[in-house]
Amino acid sequence: MFNYFIKDIGIDLGTANSLVYLKGEGIILKEPSIAAINNKTGQVLAIGEEAKKMVGRTPAHILVIKPLVNAVISDFEITQEILRHFIKKVKNNNVFNYCRAIISIPTNLTEVERKSVEDAAFSAGAAKAYLIEEPIAAVLGAGLPIDEPTASMIIDIGGGTTEIAVISMGGIVISKSLKIAGDKFNEDIIRFIREEFKLIIGEPTAEELKIIIGSAVPLDEKLELAIQGRDMSTGLPREVVVKSNQIRLALTRSLRLITDSVKETIEITPPELVGDILKTGIHLCGGGSLLRGVDQLIEREISVKATVIDDALTCVSRGTGVAIEDIKKHSRFFANVLKPIEINI
Repeated sequence: MFNYFIKDIGIDLGTANSLVYLKGEGIILKEPSIAAINNKTGQVLAIGEEAKKMVGRTPAHILVIKPLVNAVISDFEITQEILRHFIKKVKNNNVFNYCRAIISIPTNLTEVERKSVEDAAFSAGAAKAYLIEEPIAAVLGAGLPIDEPTASMIIDIGGGTTEIAVISMGGIVISKSLKIAGDKFNEDIIRFIREEFKLIIGEPTAEELKIIIGSAVPLDEKLELAIQGRDMSTGLPREVVVKSNQIRLALTRSLRLITDSVKETIEITPPELVGDILKTGIHLCGGGSLLRGVDQLIEREISVKATVIDDALTCVSRGTGVAIEDIKKHSRFFANVLKPIEINI
């Protein structure tokens, strides 16, 4: 009877998409981290999928906002509204429900930024909020060994950040967080189309190009896609056909920065763990890992087998779910558990 009033949820609060895991049920929500606001009244018009449909299609007084930039809260009130939207759906409008939330965060957040995530969860209606770093959640979600004295290397290519981490004995040994991920890929494509075709396109079109014909390595089949935009010289609508090799060229620099960061991470990893990585390989997750051939690119550059985890998009969310199913057992992985104070004498 008491359990009926307790709602434990895991939230993968991403720059592009947010996923919600409900204890005992699994992933129940997957929506874009976007909100549409009426600038005149301050009213929230839409959140998630409905708001995404409005991107690039609204009048001046309606703003479509992504409140998380590089997985950091840039607009506290809108983030609070998005979290309240999720928690309200979980509670089924029952005000007596007691809600505990585990929220995934990047590894490089400052104490102030971590506190802002907690405060947003409390303001949205959570009674308790725990934070878990994304690489830890990804390893839990992928079912990789986390407590054993062996290395698990994970690369989480999300919307705003790419998290690279080596995990052993229940903790992060080495980690690196890059502000290069899915959103940066879209920016690269927009810039390339503007310079190459003198055509201005929006983010939804860039996302479509990335998903349908984008790749990190040359493909056996040649893909192409017709897109529409505004001609830079005439200001009139124009259609062009974009090929897959052009999108690959647009993404080259960002992908190179990611592979270079993977190399740098391995270079400062203890040698025994590097030997483990050679045996167990590198594991990729996140929406960005679904780009065709990104695992092949990393494998070629690092000379270590790279594998995209099954259902890579929900890996971190499933990891928060593993933690939420047994909070007491996994509490040692939480990033906001108080640590002993170090005193220098």
